[in-house]
Amino acid sequence: MEEYKEYSLSGRVFHKIRDDILKGNYKENDELREITIGRELGVSRTPVREALRQLELEELVKIIPNKGTYVTGISKKDVNDIYRIRMLLEGLCARWATERITQESVEKLEEIILLSEFHSKKDGSEQVVQLDGQFHEVLYEACSSRILKHVLTDFHKYVQMARTYSVRTEERTKKSIAEHKAILEAIRDRDADLAEKLAREHMTHVIANLEQIGYKESQEDIKDGKN
Repeated sequence: MEEYKEYSLSGRVFHKIRDDILKGNYKENDELREITIGRELGVSRTPVREALRQLELEELVKIIPNKGTYVTGISKKDVNDIYRIRMLLEGLCARWATERITQESVEKLEEIILLSEFHSKKDGSEQVVQLDGQFHEVLYEACSSRILKHVLTDFHKYVQMARTYSVRTEERTKKSIAEHKAILEAIRDRDADLAEKLAREHMTHVIANLEQIGYKESQEDIKDGKN
């Protein structure tokens, strides 16, 4: 759990389990056993129990008294909702970033786009996904709002699997990089209106792409309350 070293012990356990759920390492309805997780992470049951309670508050797990803790995870409807909320917040982030960004951050974004183009030509989809995340992380930092950064960072983590799914095709990868370039150009030109518009459109295109390739819960599932 070296990557979570800035957190307390229970915080490290919480972030590790949450990331495993969001990455799909745990599936829906999987049981999370305190003893097993404690052994795997080299900790006692107490921080694991605290982490599971916190995960229940985020509705990523369900604790059933006298039975156990089970993964609920993020449903496809949740993913769709998150992207629609992000559409509004990413636009605001791009606007504020346009007004507050430093030259250093602009150069970071330029480098990320260049690397994205390079890896997209080399069939490096995993690297492209990572670079996509870095692009948005730089924008979140550049908007200079601790609150907006926190909210968007959490949302970004919640859709990790969908993000990977959305760039499976070469066509969508190229379009996504082109959309990032357009957002960056608007920011460089200090055109906040255009940057906000393009950032919202970028999220709209992601939603449309996910629906097109089938990453969408059926209406029957939604109606029946299934996850």
